[in-house]
Amino acid sequence: MISSELAAIDSLVVHKVGSKAAGEDIRFSKAALHTNESINQLLISYFFTPFKSEEYFNLSHDSDLNMNEVYSYVTKIFDHPDELYTQSVNLAKHLYENSAHPKIKAGEFYVVYFNDCIVDGEQVDAVGIFKSESKETYLRVMPTADNYEIDSEAGININKLDKGCLIFDTEKENGYLVAVVDNLSKGAEAQYWFDHFLHVRQREDIYFQTQTAIKLCKDFVSKKMPEEFQLDKADQAALLNKSAAFFKEKESFDFDEFSNEVMQEPQIIESFKNHREAYAFDHQVKFDDAFDISPTAVKKTQGVLKSVIKLDKNFHIYIHGNRDYIRKGHDEETGMDYYQLFFEEEN
Repeated sequence: MISSELAAIDSLVVHKVGSKAAGEDIRFSKAALHTNESINQLLISYFFTPFKSEEYFNLSHDSDLNMNEVYSYVTKIFDHPDELYTQSVNLAKHLYENSAHPKIKAGEFYVVYFNDCIVDGEQVDAVGIFKSESKETYLRVMPTADNYEIDSEAGININKLDKGCLIFDTEKENGYLVAVVDNLSKGAEAQYWFDHFLHVRQREDIYFQTQTAIKLCKDFVSKKMPEEFQLDKADQAALLNKSAAFFKEKESFDFDEFSNEVMQEPQIIESFKNHREAYAFDHQVKFDDAFDISPTAVKKTQGVLKSVIKLDKNFHIYIHGNRDYIRKGHDEETGMDYYQLFFEEEN
């Protein structure tokens, strides 16, 4: 968890990074900004509020971490905080070179040095990198001698940060501990912030392990099991429900315990083990046999294990409980399949 309760802005630089696809340039500021305490508190709220998730990342590179531009520039800032302005120019140029997608908008680019941030109970300094692309229209109502005047002005909503990352001065050897948000972009244009500019990979902690294990279960039950076993949609839904219950009710995950409680049958357990190895290879991930379950990751990915049977375009059946209360059949007269649902009460 990230806390800004003790955080203070040591220095702040703002540049304007244009859209490369639109032929816009970078407008560099001449020096760091000097702001008063009240503005600093507003900025801290603006920069920190969006970071509510416990999903963390590390800066990375395919061959050598030191070749990751953001890692290199931020390391220089941590080593010599007075270099913030110089390295902010380098970061702005790096962002500009990765802003070639036509949907990427120009925006203000902030590089901030924070003192005394708290992340997972550790008090550390941090470098914040943010970009605001969207503007909103505000009305200004001003009194005159005997009436009021109304004017409009475009500005930034301090409750809506578009893009940001907080790089904490810890775990340097792994690419630092990094929190990232992108509340504006979707699809291909979103990749430039995560993948092209920052080049981050998800940190392999209990959040990552929990999230990955849930995705593995979904992949096995939805794709692999129907190929090897006679499994209809209701059976799949029942297994997904069992899997979801395990992650919600347990404090820790043990692969053998999960296999025995959820998969149960020896052939299915063996198939699940084989699928885990194949999944790990295909997705380049590593599974621990045991780890503490992250409730936050379970909550965020609970939709992955949603038990829904979709019937043509007419009905969706949401299954939350006993598999025995739903039966599948075939109607000879119409040639169509059907489900029977049994219940005691209609709400």
